[in-house]
Amino acid sequence: MTGADPLRLLADYRRGDFFLATGARTLHATGTHAALCDADEAALADRVRTELRHDPAVALAVGALPFASGAATPGRILLPTTARTAGPAHPAAAALPRKAIPAPVAIRPAPEPATHVDAVAAAVAALDARGLRKVVLARALDIEFDTPVCEAALLHNLVKDNARGYTFAAELPGGATLVGSSPELLLSRHGTTVVSHPHAGSAPRSADPVTDEENARRLLASRKDHAEHAVLTEAIVAALRPYCRHLAVPEKPDLVATPTMWHLGTTITGELADRDVTALHLAAALHPTPAICGTPTASARELVTELEEFERGYYAGTVGWVDAEGDGEWAVSIRCAEVAARSLRLFAGGGIVPESDPKAELEETSAKFATLLRAMGLPQE
Repeated sequence: MTGADPLRLLADYRRGDFFLATGARTLHATGTHAALCDADEAALADRVRTELRHDPAVALAVGALPFASGAATPGRILLPTTARTAGPAHPAAAALPRKAIPAPVAIRPAPEPATHVDAVAAAVAALDARGLRKVVLARALDIEFDTPVCEAALLHNLVKDNARGYTFAAELPGGATLVGSSPELLLSRHGTTVVSHPHAGSAPRSADPVTDEENARRLLASRKDHAEHAVLTEAIVAALRPYCRHLAVPEKPDLVATPTMWHLGTTITGELADRDVTALHLAAALHPTPAICGTPTASARELVTELEEFERGYYAGTVGWVDAEGDGEWAVSIRCAEVAARSLRLFAGGGIVPESDPKAELEETSAKFATLLRAMGLPQE
């Protein structure tokens, strides 16, 4: 169904549904015609393509891929019984009243900030020894409540706060929900047009206009951040090249603004060579990018496993949709939380390169937590 009111789609969201709001459209999917799970993401994309092509009753598939697929965290794609789409939620969503979320009873960092600083220092020291150009280290905040968490209220506030990017809610295996508002498009495919908009290099926003402008200027001039961004762009281009007849890559990144962060972003476009390759196939091929893992991928993932004290699960994965034509959109699942019955785990990470300063990296993750903390009515960490 198309032509619906995007704010009605937001109001209709309930736990277990799928929701995605972008700058171009709003999608709300309900019910489960079929659920497909597989640790082999390429095989999962094949299965989804087959199901969509052979069942005209299902318009599209929705779901999430984890940071690292495995038996405990497989890619999970749903064929919903009902899918409604509408135009963008903004600017109308900006006028919505904010929904109240009860105050938490406990907030615990995982790990402690000082431990994360030590981990970043260890990562910097390990880069050269392991032949790494970059690794991404994350940390978490565990937030507990004495009443059930209302995902709908959290999603409502995230949509209201974020006019750009990709605001989402996706049910996960085991009953948790991934909720967030990502600034980063991993991959979209419409016909033969392929677009990726990778982000790397960040600076916090400020309520003071002078400080905010200075932060943006400093980011644009930062050799460290441009080097980190170049690693990501090169990797995206290399991953897309086998699937595209040609690619267009700007020489320099642009400055991208969110309500809480400045980023460096590059819009990469290409022409798809084989229309049998769906948006989900391309998302599986690209993921995980150096933006959320590092490069080379295998060595970076190994170092992440050694230095992080928690499992990422579906954080730093991808969330989105694909239809029977192979078109779709997949966002990098960052600025997000895994929501359980009475708790949330928030995630934030940063790219570590040889020039990284451990204390500055800690501050960057604190700034990235602000997207979810703001939606919950909590002060920045």
